[in-house]
Amino acid sequence: MTLSDDELTRYARHIVLKEFGGTGQTQLKAATVAVVGAGGIGSPAIQYLAAAGIGRLILIDDDTVEPSNLQRQTIFTTADTGAAKVSAAADAARRINPHVAVTTHRVRIDPANAAALLAGADVVLDGCDNFATRFCVADAAHALHIPLVSAAVGQFEGQLATYRGWEADKPCYRCFVGDDPERAETSCAEDGVLGPVTGVLGSLAALEVLRAIARFGDDQAGKLLLIDLLALRFRTIRLPKDPGCRGCGSGSARPAD
Repeated sequence: MTLSDDELTRYARHIVLKEFGGTGQTQLKAATVAVVGAGGIGSPAIQYLAAAGIGRLILIDDDTVEPSNLQRQTIFTTADTGAAKVSAAADAARRINPHVAVTTHRVRIDPANAAALLAGADVVLDGCDNFATRFCVADAAHALHIPLVSAAVGQFEGQLATYRGWEADKPCYRCFVGDDPERAETSCAEDGVLGPVTGVLGSLAALEVLRAIARFGDDQAGKLLLIDLLALRFRTIRLPKDPGCRGCGSGSARPAD
């Protein structure tokens, strides 16, 4: 796969990076990335992935744009109110970079359709807002052996990790959260979230998607980045692989619920 003259100019600042170069850029062009959730995390991630030159984006979200989204979901404008998020986000991605192909699915991903929706992706970015969907996405990505970049935010905090649990020394998402997370779920509508917090996590998630494709720098799979933006503090911890994990350990032979 080669880059056109326009692409060579567009991606020149990538190509001059010795850790990335033309090889990394052609890997991005050849890649397909599935983004689950076009909200606070998905919004900046889609913009950066499109700008970076991902060859194909698959956008999955069943929601519509509401005025309360606009404080943090910067891919949308006031004129997008009432539109399907995937349609408005796809239009924005194409405006950012006409070289990027975009496929949209205005559906809620669930165990029945997850494998079909994620099939063909080289990386999955999960920026959804509930554990049921996160489990579904994580299980499908694990079964398909697709690296999963998972990001979450709340108020002034966030977390980010990449999972490749089918590898002998790497944990899966269920190794981290188990089968039934103890904390009760809340939403941005209930607790609030500062707009740039989602921008930070979405941008970092996009960075990890690029790293998963072009493999520059240190491999971050199996590490959890914790961010406290009230204190402007970043901390990384290593996640252990759970030998009894239902997703990737000895318990994985058990039938799903």
